[in-house]
Amino acid sequence: MRQIIKTKHIALSFIFLFTFCLSKGQVDSIVYNYKDSITIPTSSGYNLSARIMYKKSITEPLPVILFYTTYFQGEKDIYFAKISADRDYVGIVVYARGIRTNITNYSPYKHEQKDIYDVIDWISKQEWCNGEVGMFGGSYTGFSQWSAAKKLHPALKTIVPQVAVMPGYDFPMQNNVQLGFELGWAHSQILKKQAIDPSLYWTWFEKGYAYSRLDSAIGYTNKFFQEWLNHPAYDTYWSTLVPTPEEYANIDIPVLTTTGYFDGSQISAIRYFKLHNKYNRSNQHYLVIGPYDHWGGQANAASNLRGYEIDSVANLSMRNLALDWMDWQLKVEKKPEILKDKVNYQVMGMNQWQHKSSLCSIASDTLRLFLVNNKLSKNIGSQETFIKQVIDLSDREKINNYFQPTLIIDTLDASNGIIYKSQTFNEDFIISGAFTGKLKIETNKKDFDLSISFYEKMPSGKYFFLSRYVGRASYANDNTKRQLLKPYKQEFIPLNASHIISKKISRGSQLVVILNTNKHPFEIINYGSGKNPT
Repeated sequence: MRQIIKTKHIALSFIFLFTFCLSKGQVDSIVYNYKDSITIPTSSGYNLSARIMYKKSITEPLPVILFYTTYFQGEKDIYFAKISADRDYVGIVVYARGIRTNITNYSPYKHEQKDIYDVIDWISKQEWCNGEVGMFGGSYTGFSQWSAAKKLHPALKTIVPQVAVMPGYDFPMQNNVQLGFELGWAHSQILKKQAIDPSLYWTWFEKGYAYSRLDSAIGYTNKFFQEWLNHPAYDTYWSTLVPTPEEYANIDIPVLTTTGYFDGSQISAIRYFKLHNKYNRSNQHYLVIGPYDHWGGQANAASNLRGYEIDSVANLSMRNLALDWMDWQLKVEKKPEILKDKVNYQVMGMNQWQHKSSLCSIASDTLRLFLVNNKLSKNIGSQETFIKQVIDLSDREKINNYFQPTLIIDTLDASNGIIYKSQTFNEDFIISGAFTGKLKIETNKKDFDLSISFYEKMPSGKYFFLSRYVGRASYANDNTKRQLLKPYKQEFIPLNASHIISKKISRGSQLVVILNTNKHPFEIINYGSGKNPT
């Protein structure tokens, strides 16, 4: 059961590159026309449930803002229609197939393209619609907009996908590593069953049970969970849910993407942005990214984000920005002030926004470092050196990877990982972009799940969490096709899809990297046998 990994110099390139409560009784019937439980027919024969709201004072057709969601929060959902109505739009909330109707018809991700096209077609023919529709929203709602963009309805004029999930790319797995909360999402968020007791994850870990049996511990077989486990590669099961290269090329409507440095879906949001730019060079796609988590990237910034006081200029509402964008695109009002260029990012610690024409142009220089003898060095050294890491995969008392609840911590817990530190920096500089690199390893296994965490050790001695990469080694070269490692043979593992960060690194700081093999209760465990981990 032991896994032995010898690590040889990693070349790392630092590319400088809500809940709003609003009950039905609070809807002012004098001010608004509000209709609940509207039925929208689709060409597939499945009716969808919707809520519609607009001001009674409006006497002419209006542009419509569509919020399409897979979640149902009862009367709280009226909020998303109301904020649009208050801006003199028709606000409409539409629920995914099976939600608020017959849950047995529900299947995550699969029906958005056809269903949303039919929804927009129905909306465009209503007397209160002027023929123009915009979409906004985050996470799954962000994904749904990209799915709808695979075949654009003529009435869809703009989308604002915020913290958008890309199925199979960042959820329910990230870089081909299954995430523990995929079962909880499919269980409680969708089927509306009682939330899973967190102790369940510790139980399966400590007892050494198969990950695929997690759902049996809550008394039934979760078909979504099991189906996702059967697709560990980013195969056509996943890739057909989002635009193809040809479809990206045809997306000619304006797009605004928002995400955050600490957003779990950031790599997907950035992936959409990159692919749209790659296949449609004349796109009208803007990106806004700052010190936000999954919530802040789609709603309101937290002034204190996990212990870090964000700069005042970053304290923005991404939801208000989405509505300002709609005013610009659907009402020809002024362009939002923050959108000075295609890429708009906040430099943490500098209290300023930067604006560039592309992701590549946020780089002004590249710092290349190597992992040598527990140091981040600018030179490889005259001799090849390896550091050995031994992981007992049957040991369930110790875990690899200790997750910190805050961004700033007093001491560093390596959790059986290998720590590498740079020299102390003699001057301030800004690090902007994603960490990239290549890991040279030798292991006695056919596979392993890699984790690399990046920190700034500040002059105070405290550590600031910058980013983390997690990925399956056998998919690192190609996430669509598994390529097993050869035991006891030196191989290169590329580090690609990691999170973007932009932060001032102060004089007197050090960069710290923790290299680890994934083993903890909240992500699947890869035993390295060559079989698909279950």
